[in-house]
Amino acid sequence: MSTSFKKVCVIGAGVMGQGIAAHLANARIPVILLDIVPPALSEDDKKAGLDLNTKAFRNKFANGGKDSIVKSKPALLFSKRDAELITTGNLEDDLGSAAECDLVIEVVLERLDVKQKLFARLDGIVSPGTIVTSNTSGLSVEGMLEGRSESFKKNFAVTHFFNPVRYLPLLEIVAGKHSDPAVVARLCAFGERVLGKGIVRGKDTPNFVANRIGVFGIMETIRVMLALDATLEEVDAVFGPAIGRAKSAVFGTADVVGLDTFVHVAQNCWDNLGHDERHDVFATPPFMKKMVENRWLGRKTKAGFFKKVGEDILTLDYKTMEYRPKQKVRYASLGAIRNLGTTGEKMAALLGFDDKAAQLFWKVTAATLIYSANRLGEIADDIVNIDNGMKWGFGHEMGPFETWDALGVAASLDRMKTEGFKVPAWVDAMLAAGRSSFYAVDDKGTKTFWDPTAKRAVVLDEGPRVASFTLLKAAKARVVDDNDGASLIDLGDGVLACEFHSKMNAVDGDIVASLNKGLDLCESGRFEALVLANDGAQFSAGANLFLLGIAAQNEDWASIEQLVKAFQDVCVRLKYSPIPTVAAPFNLTLGGGAEMAMWCNRIRAHAELYMGLVEVGVGLIPGGGGNIEMLARTLEGVVDEPTFPSEMMIRRALETVAMAKTATSAEEAKELMYLAPADGVTLNRRHLLIAAKHEALGMARAGFVAPRRRTFRLPGRSAYATFEMALGAMRDGHFVSDHDLKIAMKIAHVMTGGDCSPRHKVTEQHLLDLEREAFLSLCGEKKTQDRIAHMLETSKPLRN
Repeated sequence: MSTSFKKVCVIGAGVMGQGIAAHLANARIPVILLDIVPPALSEDDKKAGLDLNTKAFRNKFANGGKDSIVKSKPALLFSKRDAELITTGNLEDDLGSAAECDLVIEVVLERLDVKQKLFARLDGIVSPGTIVTSNTSGLSVEGMLEGRSESFKKNFAVTHFFNPVRYLPLLEIVAGKHSDPAVVARLCAFGERVLGKGIVRGKDTPNFVANRIGVFGIMETIRVMLALDATLEEVDAVFGPAIGRAKSAVFGTADVVGLDTFVHVAQNCWDNLGHDERHDVFATPPFMKKMVENRWLGRKTKAGFFKKVGEDILTLDYKTMEYRPKQKVRYASLGAIRNLGTTGEKMAALLGFDDKAAQLFWKVTAATLIYSANRLGEIADDIVNIDNGMKWGFGHEMGPFETWDALGVAASLDRMKTEGFKVPAWVDAMLAAGRSSFYAVDDKGTKTFWDPTAKRAVVLDEGPRVASFTLLKAAKARVVDDNDGASLIDLGDGVLACEFHSKMNAVDGDIVASLNKGLDLCESGRFEALVLANDGAQFSAGANLFLLGIAAQNEDWASIEQLVKAFQDVCVRLKYSPIPTVAAPFNLTLGGGAEMAMWCNRIRAHAELYMGLVEVGVGLIPGGGGNIEMLARTLEGVVDEPTFPSEMMIRRALETVAMAKTATSAEEAKELMYLAPADGVTLNRRHLLIAAKHEALGMARAGFVAPRRRTFRLPGRSAYATFEMALGAMRDGHFVSDHDLKIAMKIAHVMTGGDCSPRHKVTEQHLLDLEREAFLSLCGEKKTQDRIAHMLETSKPLRN
């Protein structure tokens, strides 16, 4: 069974259609994007000389959708070059092109009659075996398929993407009564392996899985907010990062989604869930109806729950329906849990308080946990699909049943009963059977979950492509070595992993020590390859600035030089070790994190990669060989002659580092040369570790040979003077500060080779020594120390 498709037709060029088409292009799949013909010529169309038969007019909506894809911020495409994979058309002239496609995805208006008419047309057009899916957010599969042929029904399913499609991993797959299981399996494999999605299998019920639980949770939050007389700020302070949820929390997220969209989804529940035991929750409160009447729909109408006026953020007072200045919220409970360990520990500790924040959390959470438990068998077959739906679709760090485990199932159940909640009988039955939690992990790293239908624990099998360090480390025999900043984990098949777990995975002495030990073990013959990876929120945010800042303030230059030299040395080892090294970067991969990855023999990156050498923002230059590695990549393939004018090539490397250019995807990282042409990209974050392992194992078994040590023919002082003149002009034009100029010239000094002549080559070690010397000199600068302190205090760069 093929797991991909040769060409896909996306019907509907609105926001969701744009997102789906763009992400298919991200996966390098050709797309035909269709939309309706505009109903009439606009004045602009007439001025442009268009008529009703002009293709530019007839394809106007689809062309506009493609333009929006290219211009979108945040970007929908990994690289704008992939827009070439998207062709456009209209539903009157070009629907026949669907016959060329082996997958058709409908993303039109969320009205049953509109979808039925479109499917009736497609039924006579699509080729035998072509799969047709709908992106409906909750309409009935059987209703959409009324009157369709048996073949059409057999090859039909729902593929419900979440917006923004590139950034939210959830893809809900919902089969109809007649759907061929092979078709559904192919869609699941395609979504997971090719598009990088997290697949949730839902049932044909209103709003499927994530929206059913998510919308209930939000509507229950609003109900409790009104009952406790809480403000929007108080609610968002609780249901945001404090408990492992998005910074936009409840009402910020609603403003992004759009209140009209949210109310539509809630109304769908109200209209179609009369049997639901909490049907009342889905009734839209009067103040929200008034907001819709006023067109206070969120960001798209410049006013919603919040409103930006100049630089100020105003908050809606739902009692007066007037906007007021945003208020700061402080609660003892939230302050007390801030610095606790895991999100689960924070939530459990919150139950020990009784202020308004703690009451909000408990009342909403208790109701949502019970509601989720009551939905088993109705919207999904198991707790795993419900948990994953909330994590992947709503950005929650923990799903409902994972949250319940963190709170303590028995203790929280007792409190629910005491307070009059009606709890699901199957949860009591689980406890009575001797199982104290919904999930459990044994000492072999096997994870199980409770299946209330089978009335027993079932092994959670996520397939051979998924692995997590949490489960690997649960098997104690796999932990080869461990310190405060990193662990060495046996991945099996002769591959060792160095897993970072310092704060923000910042590079420190512990990580350097772990890398050296890992290389020692591999080089001794115990392992064949080394992988650099972790399960954190980011691969690495760079060096440990706090330790560096303290050492600089104390003028402890010896310690700084020792740390920088050790980091340089281990990076060099990563490249020239006789065993292959593979880095698996993702999300933030900055500064020292980028340097570690770049010095490895190969990178297997996640598609969502924000990678750059950003040290200039804290008044420094890369200190782990980043300047040398960027220089080497830029000069790759350049003619090795003393007379060759290499200044232009060096200028590119200099600009990349001095301007702290940061890639916003793995494809951009290739364009900026942070990734090499041979480096691979994986779209599914959960597949990254195993993909990196296979990359490393393949290199080892193919007879890996370490690369030669590099030498460089550099122009020296003449090119340095040229760069000094150009950068000085930028300073004189007030494009950069004096300190920016000083930093840039330090980079130029390293990249031009210092006092050298193009007649003689210089070694990597010579350049590393220049880099280290420049790094140390900048650490002694007051303005650099100010930049470091400002970054630590505000998380923002200081321009001084």
